[in-house]
Amino acid sequence: MDVDSAMAAEPDHDPSEQPTTANGADHPTESESLLPQQHQQQEQQSNNNIIDNSSNSGGVGGPGAAVAGPRCAPMYTVVNALMDKKEDGPGPRCGHTLTAVPAVGEEGSPGYIGPRLILFGGATALEGNSGASGTPSSAGSAGIRLAGATADVHCYDVLTNKWSRITPIGEPPTPRAAHVATTVGTMVVIQGGIGPAGLSAEDLHVLDLTQQRPRWHRVVVQGPGPGPRYGHVMALVGQRYLMAIGGNDGKRPLADVWALDTAAKPYEWRKLEPEGEGPPPCMYATASARSDGLLLLCGGRDANSVPLASAYGLAKHRDGRWEWAIAPGVSPSSRYQHAAVFVNARLHVSGGALGGGRMVEDSSSVAVLDTAAGVWCDTKSVVTSPRTGRYSADAAGGDAAVELTRRCRHAASAVGDLIFIYGGLRGGVLLDDLLVAEDLAAAETTSAASHAAAAAAASDVHQGRLQGRYGFTDDRNGATVPDGAADGAVVVGNAVAPPVNGDIYTDINTENATFQGSRSLSEGVEYLVKASAAEAEAITAALAAAKARQVNGEVELPDRDRGAEATPSGKQISTLIKPDSSNNSIPAGVRLHHRAVVVAAETGGALGGMVRQLSIDQFENEGRRVSYGTPESATAARKLLDRQMSISSVPKKVITHLLKPRGWKPPVRRQFFLDCNEIADLCDSAERIFASEPSVLQLKAPIKIFGDLHGQFGDLMRLFDEYGSPSTAGDIAYIDYLFLGDYVDRGQHSLETITLLLALKVEHPHQVHLIRGNHEAADINALFGFRIECIERMGERDGIWTWHRINRLFNWLPLAALIEKKIICMHGGIGRSINHVEQIENIQRPIAMEAGSIVLMDLLWSDPTENDSVEGLRPNARGPGLVTFGPDRVMEFCNNNDLQLIVRAHECVMDGFERFAQGHLITLFSATNYCGTANNAGAILVLGRDLVVVPKLIHPLPPAISSPETSPERHIDDTWMQELNANRPPTPTRGRPQVANDRGSLAWI
Repeated sequence: MDVDSAMAAEPDHDPSEQPTTANGADHPTESESLLPQQHQQQEQQSNNNIIDNSSNSGGVGGPGAAVAGPRCAPMYTVVNALMDKKEDGPGPRCGHTLTAVPAVGEEGSPGYIGPRLILFGGATALEGNSGASGTPSSAGSAGIRLAGATADVHCYDVLTNKWSRITPIGEPPTPRAAHVATTVGTMVVIQGGIGPAGLSAEDLHVLDLTQQRPRWHRVVVQGPGPGPRYGHVMALVGQRYLMAIGGNDGKRPLADVWALDTAAKPYEWRKLEPEGEGPPPCMYATASARSDGLLLLCGGRDANSVPLASAYGLAKHRDGRWEWAIAPGVSPSSRYQHAAVFVNARLHVSGGALGGGRMVEDSSSVAVLDTAAGVWCDTKSVVTSPRTGRYSADAAGGDAAVELTRRCRHAASAVGDLIFIYGGLRGGVLLDDLLVAEDLAAAETTSAASHAAAAAAASDVHQGRLQGRYGFTDDRNGATVPDGAADGAVVVGNAVAPPVNGDIYTDINTENATFQGSRSLSEGVEYLVKASAAEAEAITAALAAAKARQVNGEVELPDRDRGAEATPSGKQISTLIKPDSSNNSIPAGVRLHHRAVVVAAETGGALGGMVRQLSIDQFENEGRRVSYGTPESATAARKLLDRQMSISSVPKKVITHLLKPRGWKPPVRRQFFLDCNEIADLCDSAERIFASEPSVLQLKAPIKIFGDLHGQFGDLMRLFDEYGSPSTAGDIAYIDYLFLGDYVDRGQHSLETITLLLALKVEHPHQVHLIRGNHEAADINALFGFRIECIERMGERDGIWTWHRINRLFNWLPLAALIEKKIICMHGGIGRSINHVEQIENIQRPIAMEAGSIVLMDLLWSDPTENDSVEGLRPNARGPGLVTFGPDRVMEFCNNNDLQLIVRAHECVMDGFERFAQGHLITLFSATNYCGTANNAGAILVLGRDLVVVPKLIHPLPPAISSPETSPERHIDDTWMQELNANRPPTPTRGRPQVANDRGSLAWI
C-alpha cells in the first residue's frame, strides 16, 4: 500500500520520506528528573505508576516556585506501559490518530470505565522495509513510502497504564492513514485518509465506547460534504460543531471549512465562508478546540510545499458569524506533520517536519501557545523571535530530553493535565514509544478548583440540596449559588473542578445515546453550557491561586472599606487577606463589588506585565459565549451556520493595524495611515448602524463599561491588554463593550481612538456600543485638539474634510444605554430637566449640539454636586446655564424609572471611578494622567451576569526614555497639543476647586 501515492507529483517530498539515521534512542532507559513527589503520591494508587520517570514540567523552577508569567513548555518522558501480549500494543506506526475518551459512569460504581486513549489506523511499515522500530529504511532517492495501513483499534487505559487491542462489533472503516479523528462524548468520529486503494471515502465512522463492548457505526450525512481527502484536520468546536478544514483531495491542498451540527438531524455538512484572514490552502496542519469554542489551526504545508509557522483561531459569534483571526505571539518554528492538543487555554505543539529531509530542531520541537497570555513558549522561555539551532546536551542549560519529541506523523492527546504522544517517524525509523508530559499550569488550575469545589460540595450537602457531578444547582447561570451572604459581600461564584478533557456527551447517534453518571437525557444541551461554566470558574480559581503564590500564600487586595485607593504616586494601598472559600449568596439587584482589580506598573523584560494571563473578564462570563440551543431549534441553528456578513476592507485594515493591546507603539511619523476616502467608507458603514439604533440602547449583561478616553489610545490598549480585548482571540464572544463618549480631544491620538472604535462597531455591531459625549460636537472639538490633529496628521484639505465627516457621524450617536432595565449609562448626568428615561428616548437624531434642547445639554454637560451633603441644583463652574445635581435628584430619578444605578463619565476622578449618592451613581474615567498633569488612575467597570459591578484600574505610567513620545524628533510635533492644554486647561479633577477665569470652561469659550 502506498499511503502517499497521491503526492507523487508534488515537487517536494515530505521530510520524513528522506531516509536518515535516527537522532536518538527510541526508548531511553533513564530520564533526566522525576515528577514532583507530591503528584506521584497522589497518582500512584490510581495510575499504577503510569509515569515511571518524568521531568519537571515548565522548565522554570520547582513545583513550589513562584511563577511570573506563563509556564514554559513541559518536558516529555517515556511511559513504560503494560500489555498482556505483544499484539495488544500498537507497535511501530505513523499517520495514526490518538483520541482521549472520558470516563463512563461514576467512579467506584459497577461498570465504571476510566479515561482511555483510542489509537486507530496508521501505517505500520515503510515500503521496502519491515517497519521494525529502530531499523533505518533503505528507500532510495524517490523518498520513503508508507505501507501496511491498518484499521485496527488499540486502547490505552490511563488508570491501569495498560495497552489492549479491541475488536469492536459492526462494520469497521477501511484501512487508512493520514486520516482525522475527534471525540464526541464517549464516541470517536473518524473521517477521510488514504489507504491501499487510494483516498478513503468521506463517510463518517463512529466508534461508540459507551458500552462494555465497543461498536462501529457509519453515520449517514445528507448532501455534499468535504469529499475524500487526507492530511486535513477535524475538531469538535463548542461541543457541538464538527469542523473539517483543509487537507489534500489528491489534486491540490485545500483551505475550505466545513461544519456539521451534531445537534441537528438529519446530519448534513455546511460549507462555511468565515470572515477575516484565514490560513492559506495547506495540508498536514493541526487543529484543536479550546473548551470555550475557539478552534486553533497551527502550521501545515502550503501549495508550494513550504512549511508554515502561523496559527489561526476560528470562532463562532453569537449572531451566527464565523471568523478567522491570526493568533498572537511569535511561533518558534514552521512545521507540518506535527501534533497539537489543548489543555485548558494552552495549546501544546510537538515535533514536525520542515521539508528537504529536515525535522524541527530541538529548540522548537516542543512549544506551547498560551492563548490567555498571547505568547508562544518553548522549554526555556517565552519566544520573541523564531528559533534556530539546538539546545544540545553539551550546551549550558541544554536538555537532551527534548530529542524525544523530534518526530513527525505522530499523534497526541490529553487527559486532564497530562499530554500523551505516540509513535511517528524519525529519520526513516518508525517509532513505537508512548510519551507523557504534565502541564503544571493546568495542574495548578485543577488543584485550586478542587479545593474550592470540595468546600462548595460540603456546604451543599449540609444544606440538603441535590448536588450534580460538577456542583451545578442553579439553572440560570450554571453555577452553584450559595446562600447567606453578609451585607456588602459579593460572591462571584464557587469554582468547581473542570470536566476531564471534554467530558461531555453530544448525541450523534440516538441508538447508543447514554449520558454519563446520573445525568438524565432531558438535560440535553443545557448541560454543555453548565459544564463550560464549570471550567471557566475553575480557571478563575487558578488566577487567585497564582496571585496567592506571589505573596507566600496570601492574596494582596485593596482594603475592603477603602476599595482600591490610587495614590498620586501610583501605589496601591492594600492589606493582606486570606482567600475566603466560604459560601455566600448573591443578593438580588445591582451592587458594586467591594474590591477593585488594580494593575501594578509593568516591569521590564519579556515577562513584564504578564500577571493578566487568566483574564477575569474572559472566564467569569464564559458561560455566555455561545447560545447552544436545543435539537428542537435545529432549523434556526442551520440558518446561523449559513449566515454570512458583508466584509468591509477598511474596518479589517483598521483593526489589523491598531488593535494591538500588547504591541502597539505610538507612530514615529505622525501622518495617519488612512486617507480621507477610507475614513469616509468607515464613517458610512458605522453611520448606517447608528441610524438603525434607538437613542437609548437596550443592553444585556455581562458588559464592560469605559469612561472618557480623550485620544489617549495607549490607555485604551493597556485596558484591552490587562482586562481583555474585543476580538476573536480576546473576549468579544463572551462580553459586550460600552463606551460612554469623549473619544477625541486633549490626547495625541484621537484619530486612532475614534477610527478603531468605529471599526469595532462595524465588525461587532451587536457587541460594541458607543454613546455620545460632550466632545463629540464640532464646536467643542474644534477648540480642544481634534480639528488641529486632523489637519496636522492629514494635511489641511483632507484633515478639515475628515473632521467635518466624523462630526456629521457624531450627530447620529446614541445618547444613553439601559442595561438589564436596572442601570442607565450616560455621559454627563440628569441635570435639572431629565426626570424620565422617555425624555432621552424622544430625542430625534441626527442632532447637532447647538440645535439641542436643555435635555441634551443636561445629558452631556451636567455633573453631580461636590458630595452627598450638597443637595438640589447648583450652578456648574463649567459655564453659565449648566448645573450640578445633588443626591436627592439621583434618588428621585432612580425611583421614577425603577432603576438602581446611574453610570456616567465626563469628570476626571483620581481613582478612575468614584461613588456618589450612597453608591447609586458612579463616575467613570478611563484615561490616566489626564492632559499629562492630573496623575489620576483610569478605570473600567465590569458588570457580570449577576449584576455585580467590579471596578478595574490601571495606574499612569511614566513615559519611556527611548519611546517615540519623548524622542527629539517628536518634540516639535507635540508642541501644538502641549500648548493647547496649557492655554485651555482641562476641567479640574473632581473634588478639586475650579480655577478663577478658567480658560477651559464654557464661560471663557
